Amino acid sequence: MLEEKRTGNNRNNGEIVSLDELVPKFHMLRKIDRAIDWRKIYPIVESKYSKIGRPSVDPVVLVKMVMLQHLYGIRSLRQTVAEIEVNVAYRWFIGYGLTERIPHFSTISYNFLHRFDSEMFEEIFTLVLNEGIDSGYVKPEVIFVDSTHIKANANRKKQMKVHVPKAVRTYEEQLHKEIDEDRDEHGKKPLKEKEEEEEIVEKTVSTTDPESGMFHKGEHQKCFAYEAQTACDKNNFVLDVTVVPGNIHDSVSFDALYDKVTERFPKIEVVTVDAGYKTPWICKRIIDDGRIPSMPYKRPMTKKGFFKKYEYIYDEYYDCYICPNDKILSYSTTNRDGYREYKRNPCDCAKCDKISQCTESQCKQKIVPRHIWEHYIAQAEDIRHTPGEKKPTPCAVKQLSGYLPMQRKNTPCVILRTEV
Repeated sequence: MLEEKRTGNNRNNGEIVSLDELVPKFHMLRKIDRAIDWRKIYPIVESKYSKIGRPSVDPVVLVKMVMLQHLYGIRSLRQTVAEIEVNVAYRWFIGYGLTERIPHFSTISYNFLHRFDSEMFEEIFTLVLNEGIDSGYVKPEVIFVDSTHIKANANRKKQMKVHVPKAVRTYEEQLHKEIDEDRDEHGKKPLKEKEEEEEIVEKTVSTTDPESGMFHKGEHQKCFAYEAQTACDKNNFVLDVTVVPGNIHDSVSFDALYDKVTERFPKIEVVTVDAGYKTPWICKRIIDDGRIPSMPYKRPMTKKGFFKKYEYIYDEYYDCYICPNDKILSYSTTNRDGYREYKRNPCDCAKCDKISQCTESQCKQKIVPRHIWEHYIAQAEDIRHTPGEKKPTPCAVKQLSGYLPMQRKNTPCVILRTEV
């Protein structure tokens, strides 16, 4: 005979129970609570609290509640409070009993918007990160860098055109020096110095949020946005973040984040990025620092029906290119952007039966550009194709002959090495 055992008759029974006993022994929140000394937060926020008046919500509780939201991907603070009310482990983590009233979500919002400033956020972030390092959870030998766009709270129709000085690249001076050296090696005169007047460019600026930037990619609708660029380790710990306007390319904003991360973690061995960062300067900077760039394949950005860049073979010994029709393109000059230009006589090109697949130039002359730092990209490609073991060795990091290649599997990337 079937008995009704669970019909809700025990719901109103009172029991004496310890909250600590209800949380599993190996729960992730127990590990986090052991790893972080939460008392260190009080000196950071002490100046923002008055010694008189009604007791305020413990600032550690506010930090823990926001941490729960991000750890478990809860979509809002309102929902976070609702989850904490019914989750025993969450209550245990913030130090509230089973019947205690959880702080209202607006209390959290108010404190983080009006009481705590950006410097405090930075200090608390650094504190938590350092605690993770001291506990052995952070592994910064291999870092992963990527960015995401965050839509700004600004109407895209409320905009104006402004003329501002063009941003100077961090490596501009070094590039110009090496351009002059390259031109001298090829028997060319140094480039004439530009006038000291700043180059002016036109930009679209939001009248609501002038610090944001107009973002448009692919089929996405144009909008004002910010770009948050993040570096993390293989255990998904965020090591540092930079925020720039949304109209700045990843490769341009890379330097600021790279400087901050490498200053904090000088023992970084491998820098893993996506194809958007695969530029001559970034490859050069990482390799010259004695680190290993781990980069994926970058698809050639060539018009459909035309020869790809890799179909023009570079002969390093004779410093020339060989086109798909086995003709030689000789060195012509090195321009201000750092690209060597390789050309063929336009009369010869005009007679070629493959000219329609080669160039649309009115003068019927094919020009193949090659950056003076192109060999750094070639080294990054060599790393990508070199088979080997999974773990890098110190000697492989220091000696560029033992680069670590990257191979895509189930994880974002797997770092390999070859014996030196």
